[in-house]
Amino acid sequence: MSIFELYLKLGFQHICDLAAYDHMLFLVALFVIYQLKDWQKVFGLVTAFTIGHSITLALSVLDFIVIPSNFIEFLIPLTIFITSVSNIISYKDHPANKGVIKQFAFALVFGLIHGMGFSNYLKALMGSASSVIQPLFAFNIGIEIGQLLIVAVFLLLSLIINKLLKVPVKYWILTVSIITALLSLSLMWETKFW
Repeated sequence: MSIFELYLKLGFQHICDLAAYDHMLFLVALFVIYQLKDWQKVFGLVTAFTIGHSITLALSVLDFIVIPSNFIEFLIPLTIFITSVSNIISYKDHPANKGVIKQFAFALVFGLIHGMGFSNYLKALMGSASSVIQPLFAFNIGIEIGQLLIVAVFLLLSLIINKLLKVPVKYWILTVSIITALLSLSLMWETKFW
């Protein structure tokens, strides 16, 4: 297995690791307001999140920015909580049709925070490797593939729940957002840095 394949696989496994579900939880909170028919908006949001986390992942791995990991580990569930509460506040207004700029801002800015979380994992894997460009690129591609898979599975689940089980979209948004908000509060408590 080449270095590229190894880090591609590690990136994919990191985002899809059920034991470290905080990144998945953020994706669910961000995308619960969308349906499968909104795939273009979803693709744009995934891209915004990727741009955000790619920037800080690279800057952190290359030691251009150094932020204590315990602070980052607290900020990640905070991003989930903010996104979930935003969904709860606007769930009756079909938030997928409104506030697209706000969602893109959430994806980009919160992607910056998540990238620093990814970097802690990647730095631990790489140790003192002399070249970081190829592993960094491959790891990022692996994360992206994993994100797209998670979002596709979640959108299909939403379609089944909304269309086949006839659960109204607004109640699905509210239910999932309350669950993600409560889980994020638990994660914030576990990772409090004070």
